Amino acid sequence: MMQFVSAQDIQLPTPQKTGGKPLMEAINLRRSNRNFSDKALDMQTISNLVWVAYGYNRENMRVVPSANNKQEFEIYIALKSGIYLYDAKEHKLILKLEGDHRRIAGRQEFVAVAPLNFIYVMNKEIADMPVDCGFIAQNVYLYCASEGLTTVVRGFFDQQLIKSTLNLGEKQQVVLCQTVGYQGD
Repeated sequence: MMQFVSAQDIQLPTPQKTGGKPLMEAINLRRSNRNFSDKALDMQTISNLVWVAYGYNRENMRVVPSANNKQEFEIYIALKSGIYLYDAKEHKLILKLEGDHRRIAGRQEFVAVAPLNFIYVMNKEIADMPVDCGFIAQNVYLYCASEGLTTVVRGFFDQQLIKSTLNLGEKQQVVLCQTVGYQGD
């Protein structure tokens, strides 16, 4: 497993686009859970997670549907090493804020313990329909069910704290956060 020495941009490994459980089995296993261990996720798993959330599976087309192909979301992830913006074109994480800021992604205690928190940010200059965020979160749910990870999507967070911490603009709105990790004891 790759360990972080210091925070910096991260070029992710190529996502694994085969394998996992069959779709019907993953749907059957899909559930929310709020009990996380602090065990770190390896870079391949992080690569796969961000790709299933909002990567590209064909030229200029995301793995999730988007009304009129507006692609109005930005995906941030909070790791122990920092908060990163996912650059899907380059399949890399761009460091936005160094240090452990996972706690900003929600008001529940498990948010600061779990190894990864997605922060789904909608650009209201492009579109103002947060429905597409449901597709993103569901892809993450199905991947987690397929790979033995646990996850929960949440709307209980401090919008202003996240906006100020990430220096988001007036037209950027945090729609949901989603915590991912291994099952806790």
